[in-house]
Amino acid sequence: EVHLVESGGGLVQPGGSLRLSCAASGFTFSWSTMSWVRQAPGKGLEWVSSIDYNSNFPSYADSVKGRFTIARDDAKNTLYLQMNSLKPEDTGVYYCRNSAGTRGQGTQVTVSS
Repeated sequence: EVHLVESGGGLVQPGGSLRLSCAASGFTFSWSTMSWVRQAPGKGLEWVSSIDYNSNFPSYADSVKGRFTIARDDAKNTLYLQMNSLKPEDTGVYYCRNSAGTRGQGTQVTVSS
């Protein structure tokens, strides 16, 4: 059974940083393109970033480019998202998602003063 467990969210002031983690199990993590998506209050899912199985081609939504960095540790079956210079509009529930479209329960990120 596939399990994706996100952690690392919290309340942070504008300009602050957070590092999200996603622990994966139940599938071959190293072969899967992995993504982060988020859902702001009252809005639909928004793609944030993806990284392919070789970590060669990370990609980012324009709204986070230059501020967020995606990374993976295949030895630990873990996906990361380093988020810097956070803005209030980054507030939402962040999910990791595998190439089959399965996502975890999410972790809440709130950016507010």
